[in-house]
Amino acid sequence: MTRRRRELGAELALVGIAAIWGATFTVVQDAIEKLPAMAFLGYRFTAAALIVAAVFGRRLRGLRAAGVRAGAVMGCFLTAGYVLQTLALERTSASNAGFITGLFVVITPLLAAILLRERVGAVAWLAAAASTLGLFLLSGANGLNSGDALALGGAFGFALHILATGRAARDHDTGALLVVQLGVCGLFCLAVGGARGQLEAPPDASVWWALVITALLASALAYFVQTYAQRHAPPARTALILASEPAFAGLFGYLLAGDRLGGPSWLGAALIMAAIAAVEVLPRLRPPRPLPEG
Repeated sequence: MTRRRRELGAELALVGIAAIWGATFTVVQDAIEKLPAMAFLGYRFTAAALIVAAVFGRRLRGLRAAGVRAGAVMGCFLTAGYVLQTLALERTSASNAGFITGLFVVITPLLAAILLRERVGAVAWLAAAASTLGLFLLSGANGLNSGDALALGGAFGFALHILATGRAARDHDTGALLVVQLGVCGLFCLAVGGARGQLEAPPDASVWWALVITALLASALAYFVQTYAQRHAPPARTALILASEPAFAGLFGYLLAGDRLGGPSWLGAALIMAAIAAVEVLPRLRPPRPLPEG
């Protein structure tokens, strides 16, 4: 297989993953109308952790105590992101939740600057300003409703998860860390759901399918595909493709859930997508700085 064909195959796989992630907003929204949110998340992430553990079991056994702690921290942030995002879907549209969740791409470098004192360029700050305006327009210029606010909180959770992952992945096996963080998320949600008496069986086939899609495709399989694809696709193209997730969320919200955005909301969504694409792609297009002579 030629290099270009491998790149094309990797890019098509990434498009598929972005589409799956975008579709899950509508899929989950439908499922949690029939099954309590914490039960759904508990089943989803416990199943995903078991699937990934079956693949990375040997690596997991080699994970030291420091790695377990790092994975647990990552799991806490991942849990916050998904719990808030899922609760948001009870109160706002799948399209709004998708676009707002995508803001984690813009939030991440800003939190890195604030918490880790990392330098961020002008692109990140301009993107933050554009996405803030986009969020204002997407919310109808009336302020965030409770669902939109929860989705924004979820975006912060995902941004913190990325920062924690960036540090932990330097010293520990990524597959083993993935098992730990998925397990933390699943067990936490099961514990909360159990304490509330919400651990009931999925009531029909549609919820079972939602669990299969989110646990197997959107969680376990997506990680493997993304890892493979990033070995063959150029980084800038990879970032741009994965940044299309909110657009797919809006598309599936329109096709499957009947979401309809007005003119200002569409403008807001476009500003958010532009901000995400700018933060993901523009820094990767800069030529490397020449090494000093001598």
